[in-house]
Order: sequence, then C-alpha cells, then structure tokens
Amino acid sequence: MAHRPEVADVFRQHEQESPEGWGRTLSLDQIRVFRDICACQTAERGVHLQQCNHCSHEIIAFNSCRNRHCPKCQAGAREKWLAARSQELLPVPYCHVVFTLPAQFSTLALRNPQVVYNLFFQAVSETLLTIARDPRRLGAHIGFLAVLHTWNQKLLYHPHLHCLIPAGGISPDGTRWIRSRTRFFLPVRVLSRMFRGKFLALLGTAFRNKHLQFPGVLGSLSNPTGFDRLIRQLRGLAWVVYAKPPLGADHVIRYLARYTHRVAISNGRLVDVSDGKVTFRWRDSADGNQQKLMTISSSEFVRRFLLHVMPRGFVKIRHFGFLSNRNRKISLPLCRVLVPANEVVTSENPSTSSFQGKCPVCRTGILRTVAIISATELHALRLSTIFDTS
Repeated sequence: MAHRPEVADVFRQHEQESPEGWGRTLSLDQIRVFRDICACQTAERGVHLQQCNHCSHEIIAFNSCRNRHCPKCQAGAREKWLAARSQELLPVPYCHVVFTLPAQFSTLALRNPQVVYNLFFQAVSETLLTIARDPRRLGAHIGFLAVLHTWNQKLLYHPHLHCLIPAGGISPDGTRWIRSRTRFFLPVRVLSRMFRGKFLALLGTAFRNKHLQFPGVLGSLSNPTGFDRLIRQLRGLAWVVYAKPPLGADHVIRYLARYTHRVAISNGRLVDVSDGKVTFRWRDSADGNQQKLMTISSSEFVRRFLLHVMPRGFVKIRHFGFLSNRNRKISLPLCRVLVPANEVVTSENPSTSSFQGKCPVCRTGILRTVAIISATELHALRLSTIFDTS
C-alpha cells in the first residue's frame, strides 16, 4: 500500500534546518509544534504495548506527540471531548453564528495573539449575551460554545469564531424557556455593529493600558495618532457576521466534530508531497464550494501551517452564558425542565468507547495500553540487542 502524504512528511523535509535561524521569525511555541509533529509516531517518542482485554492479542505502536496542532493526534481527544459534551446537549434546535475579524487586524493579531484572541472572545460573548437579553430581540439569558479558528481553506490567516447556540434561552425571571424565531436566531446586522463597537472599545483599552506590542512594520501604531487612524478605518468597515440555518439536536454532535478539534489542515487534504512542493485540496466558497487543487512550496506550506499555532496554554474552546463552567451545573437541569415538551427532539448520545481501539483480531475486545517504553529505554534495548553475544 502506497504511503499517503502527511503534514509530518513536509515538516521533516526541513527538519535539519537550524532551529537557531528559525528562532528569528518563529516563536518558541511554533518551534515546539514543528518538532513535535516531526517526531510524532516515530522512535524518537518511544513505543507502547497494547493488549486486547478479550483475546490478549498484543500490538506494539509508536507513541504520539499529543500536540493539539498535530493532525494525527486529534481523533482521540475529539471523541472524548464530544462524549462529555453530549451530556450537556439540550433537546432543542441549535444555531451556528460565525464572527470574523477584518483582514486589517492580521499583522497586529499575529504579533499579539494572546491579547487579541482574548478580546475577540470577550467582544463576541458580550455581543451575543447583550443582544439576546434585549426584550426587542429575544429577551432571554442564552448559553453557547465558541471555537476559535485562524485559517481559511488556503491556510492563510483568517481569524474567526464559530459559535454554537441553543435556539432559545431562560426568561429573566427563570420560569420559562423562550424559543427564538424559526427563521433566524438574532439579526446579523445588529450583531455585526455591536461586535465592531465592543471589539474596538476593548482594543482601545488594551492600547491605553500598554498591553499591545508594535514591532517592525507595526511601529507606526505605537503612538496615539497612528492607532486612532487604524480605529477610524476599522470603524468605517462592515464587519462580517454570518448565521447559518438552525440544525436539529440530532445533528449537533456530528456538527461539533467538524469544528472543535480541527487543525489548520488535515492529512486527508494532502494530495502530493514531492520535489519540494505540496499539493492539497481546498474548497472555493466563491465558486460554489468547488473542490480545487493548490500547489505551493514546502517551505511556504510550513510557514502557513505555523501561522495557526495557538499560544501555549491558550483555551480555544470556551463556554458562555448558562453553559459557562460556573453556571452549567445549575442552569442545564433548569433548561431541561423549562423546555416545552413539544419542542423536545431526540439527540444522539455517542458511545464513549468510540475512541478506544478495537482489537483487529477478535473484533470484540478493546486494546488497552499495558506498557510504555520511552525513547531512551528503547535505544538502550536496541543497543543491548546489538551487543548481546550470548
């Protein structure tokens, strides 16, 4: 069977290049991601022994890097996360709303990712919660999940937040469930204007508190005159907020799986890696979502991929409103009581065993890890085998 191209194959083409040289343009987080993906499922990570709990069949496999940016390490994490979230689904339709930062923010955001991304989450959450509470709109306290993505189909920088929202909320007095309109959740034009205002106000506060850095080409923004000029320019733009049609609760888990643990590009989209070039599939939304092929140099592919590395420890999946960590234990049971019986929709409840490997021999048992051998121990074992004269 022919080897299918992987992101790791592209990275390994540049593995011998000097990390010190890369350090001038790459952050420590980006260098760490690069090295982890290169080493993933190789002897450099060591191996582990898995044994079937039914027929005792054993398998030896290389260890994964478990980096959240690695295309090969997301399936298990995604399934575990989705299994936990399935317990929190409400039996109501769900709405999907997408907020996008203007392209004019790209350089500033790339130089200040932690600050800008946090402001992004804050502006979006305040916008949704405020407008939903307005009696002229929904007049209810809502809850939602937001996931940050920073890429488009071409791997270029395109920061946007996917928000998945139960189509309704709790009344101010906490006595009833208020259902949203069937055609749309909240008016996108109103959302766009408030989102723009809140984000620019938060950004201005961050500037005055000296939380932003302006290296290199951003130097002109470091003084109030240049920064105010940028704010005026952005205030004159129409910021993009897109609302997709509501979906039934029975589709929510599969829908979430498409967004929560996605990385910039999956291995499945790679078509060819050869001669210093990478060819991958991309979907052209401007041409009826037609699938097309793009070929770029391998170094440009690595550069684009690493644009989307999150700051270490940064949380890119967050919950707000009645789904926030501090509220959900009380609010979710209340929501289930308040949702009218005629609105209840059966929601799927995926098995938590889906992320556990099935035995390839008996097809009944589950593979359990029974031993882990580090790279150092593996190297020592190889040496002992080579020099064993007995």
